[in-house]
Amino acid sequence: MLKGFHQKTKTTNVHLYFLFTLLICTSAIFAYINYKFLKMSFVIGLFFLSFCVSLLLIKSNLLQTPHIVELKAFIKSFNISKFILEILLGFLLFAGSLHTKWDEIKKYLKQIALLSILGVLISTLFIAALFYGICELLHIGTPFIYCLLFGALISPTDPIAVIGILTKANVSKKIESIIVGESLFNDGIGVVVFISLLHTLNSGSTSLHLGEFGLLFLQEAIGGIAFGLALGFILHRLLKSIDQYETEVLLMLAFVMGGYSLSLYLHLSGPLAMVVMGLLIGNFKKEKSMSSVTKEYVNKFWELMDVILNAILFIIIALVIVVIDFQPIFFLLGLAGIVIVLLSRIFVVYLPKLLAPKLMGLTKQESKLMVWGGLRGGLSIALVLSLPESESKNMLTIVTYMCVLFSILIQGLTIGKLAKKGG
Repeated sequence: MLKGFHQKTKTTNVHLYFLFTLLICTSAIFAYINYKFLKMSFVIGLFFLSFCVSLLLIKSNLLQTPHIVELKAFIKSFNISKFILEILLGFLLFAGSLHTKWDEIKKYLKQIALLSILGVLISTLFIAALFYGICELLHIGTPFIYCLLFGALISPTDPIAVIGILTKANVSKKIESIIVGESLFNDGIGVVVFISLLHTLNSGSTSLHLGEFGLLFLQEAIGGIAFGLALGFILHRLLKSIDQYETEVLLMLAFVMGGYSLSLYLHLSGPLAMVVMGLLIGNFKKEKSMSSVTKEYVNKFWELMDVILNAILFIIIALVIVVIDFQPIFFLLGLAGIVIVLLSRIFVVYLPKLLAPKLMGLTKQESKLMVWGGLRGGLSIALVLSLPESESKNMLTIVTYMCVLFSILIQGLTIGKLAKKGG
């Protein structure tokens, strides 16, 4: 029995090592091809190449070979959403917020708060209502709770996609600051809404209890922000007390990994905690907590981590599409989903602009950029994969993937041109 256990563990470790090797090698090849030939933004280039490979795998006979069949079985058994949500996401959000300049973000804090809190809640309801109507029109029996879950997971603009693209899109500093700030916070809010709705679904109920939902939302959101502030101040004090970049990098790694895991254990929002901790470490009295040498090494380390993990994330997403059972009606729903998500973004941006024009302070051209710059990314796919197995999950996975595909490849490639067109 013990021998069998060791054999099983050894086989699992070999498979994990093989998958990790495949991810790193594929990422390196894609990054080289993109830099040498495609010359797209890093995020767009890797997502485009991974999408092309997934299409080739689906269409080719390679899918029937023993090695590919074995790989597909392993991908199905490997909890990809858990890997992204509980491991990758903490690193990516900390790295993104660490390099975000708070002085630029705080100028537009009212707009960011409005879009990242009320915007996500309004968008969730807007998308859920329209998507449910489309399903009814096509005679697809989808419970409304799944439509709400789709609204929650697709509403947040993803910082993983947004930050990498906007930095090279030549948009104005004002718009970049609002969209980046919104994306850093609304993913945490979106995750909190999604988890609260998922809790309702897993409890066996198909109706939403607003009281229970509200309490869980407040616990996750406010608790996550407070926990992130506490972690940030403790880490700041520790970094301030020493001057050795190796130890300081290790401390940051420990706080990201330990802090994110602890927040999940305490049922607090890990994404919000990492965003707040990263903003605090990257902006609060940084000249006192880190020497110039430490700053250089810390910045380079987290920039490299951001690049590597982004590459791994988008290759993983490409693998997901290979193992999904596709039905033609899902493609039609995906097209409808793209239109609905764009309509919800228009509604979320223009509604506060009409009701409180002075508060938003956006010109006509800036509003267009805000709408088109609301990109969706890997976070949405990770969330949809965490749904319990069902026909609704398969359908929502295809719809979500098509929305993310349109967002990154079409919106991501054209937002720079839109910015230039408006001067």
